[in-house]
Amino acid sequence: MLKVLRNYLITGLIILLPLLVTIYIVTTVFTAVDGFLRPIFELIIGRSIYGLGFVLTLGFIIGVGAIGTNVLGRKLISFGEQLLTRIPLIRNIYITVQQIINALFRKNKTAFREVVMVEYPKEGLYQVGFLTSCNAGEVQTKTPQQVVNIFIPTTPNPTSGMLILVPKEEVIYLDMTIEEGLKFIISGGTVASSDKVNIS
Repeated sequence: MLKVLRNYLITGLIILLPLLVTIYIVTTVFTAVDGFLRPIFELIIGRSIYGLGFVLTLGFIIGVGAIGTNVLGRKLISFGEQLLTRIPLIRNIYITVQQIINALFRKNKTAFREVVMVEYPKEGLYQVGFLTSCNAGEVQTKTPQQVVNIFIPTTPNPTSGMLILVPKEEVIYLDMTIEEGLKFIISGGTVASSDKVNIS
């Protein structure tokens, strides 16, 4: 009974934590922007406006996004990231969150393409990983078979792991989305979409 409750607790935390973290971040940004800008706008306008804090926060986020899409903005963001990555504790947290968000939201040809399963480190043992690309150039010319790049992440931190080169015909493709694959790995296998798994 205790083991079942423990599994429920862990699963519940895994399901709720992303939502709670998102709410916390949005609330923090809202409080900071609203507390700084609303008094200024109210001083200019001369009265309090309902919903002004939400509009200001939304405008602030969109403004940051707009700045990040131009050359000067990207340079400023890159400079800020360099400063953050020099602070020991903050560096680890920032890089981990950044890599997860990039893997989930950015449509990049070099990002994870498919969730796969390979026999590794020996026959009969399987690892869940992500197909990143097919090989070309020197790597391919020096291997007798067509090989693909598979990133094998660690649990519970999928931003670290190893790259292995696997013959294309030995790769088992799973019918999971990248997000489902990440959840499966982060949870240590406790969260899985078993009804969607299809080995081809």
